[in-house]
Amino acid sequence: MNNFWEKLNKPFFVLAPMADVTDPAFRRIIAKYGKPDVTWTEFVSADGLAHPVAREKLIRDLAYTETERPIVAQLFSSHPEQMRTAARIVAELGYDGIDINMGCPDRSIEKQGAGAAMMKTPDIAGVIIQAAKDGIRDAGKDIPLSVKTRVGYNQVQIDEWIPFLLSQDIATLTVHARTRKELSSVPANWSYVKKVVEIRNKMGVKTRIIGNGDVHNVAHGRQLALETGCDGIMIGRAIFGNPWMFANTVDDTSKKNVSEKSLAQRDWREQSKFLAKNYVCFLRKYFLGESKKDKDRYWLENKIDIPVSERLRVLVEHTKLYEELLGDIKSFSIMKKHYKAYCNGFTGAKELRMQLMDSNSAEEVENIIDTFLKTL
Repeated sequence: MNNFWEKLNKPFFVLAPMADVTDPAFRRIIAKYGKPDVTWTEFVSADGLAHPVAREKLIRDLAYTETERPIVAQLFSSHPEQMRTAARIVAELGYDGIDINMGCPDRSIEKQGAGAAMMKTPDIAGVIIQAAKDGIRDAGKDIPLSVKTRVGYNQVQIDEWIPFLLSQDIATLTVHARTRKELSSVPANWSYVKKVVEIRNKMGVKTRIIGNGDVHNVAHGRQLALETGCDGIMIGRAIFGNPWMFANTVDDTSKKNVSEKSLAQRDWREQSKFLAKNYVCFLRKYFLGESKKDKDRYWLENKIDIPVSERLRVLVEHTKLYEELLGDIKSFSIMKKHYKAYCNGFTGAKELRMQLMDSNSAEEVENIIDTFLKTL
């Protein structure tokens, strides 16, 4: 098997699949400014991809460039034949791997018996995994298959669900460290990831384990990998507004050499304001008893040290690319979810965001940004 996972240095870092986020435009921006070790597409309906009419639009979501490799396409379905067809199509498109979503809590996905609902029907999950493997073979390819899931549905099911998945001969298993019931309302519990690694080791299988959930940055990811023994780290929400995040996967020493004195001299009000905008992390750092030293370091490591003018230039570039690649099939409003993240932490950011939220085209966005930059 052409298993690229086996060639990655540990811990490796991957971009999480996020609906209406990791589209072709966003992936190209990330690949340009801070390429992760592995890129994921947003999840794609295997049922839709298998349908001749719906396929035409979904194929657009699967467009990629060589700079994004290795790239993995994520599919979801509870229908074996559709999954087999979709896996064949994706393999023929030249993807480096295929991932099956078995953890998404979206109700519309679960109503189809897919996503997190798979945890309630392991017999179907096993058939879906085999169908994807069959589809890859139908395409005459030999690429790795992986699964992304959670630690349980209404309660933790690690002892039953994880060994089942690891027995399916998959190349990689990504584990989101929460149950489906918890959604993102509680901090991710990485002790679950550690337990998954222990189960993998005890079973003696070669499946790579990727941890996911509340990873703030690359430095934080390295620490979590060290504590749990997982092979890779998946980062999702923290990438918003910061396409440069993965640029530090090789050398992150610059942030570690800042003295404690310089940390203490930072404006505490500014730190608190930043943390408040990262709600889950704020709860963990301020209400679970971590020291002020840890709080200072967390703020410093998450602060985007990119000039405002550069951040806004990339915002415009991202918007133009979105309009060029997807403007005729997706609403412009989807692009706007990125503006709050790009425009954050500088004087006039709130007013700028308000203007951008009223825009309806890349041209309008560029004019708004040009006008703002003249005031700096």
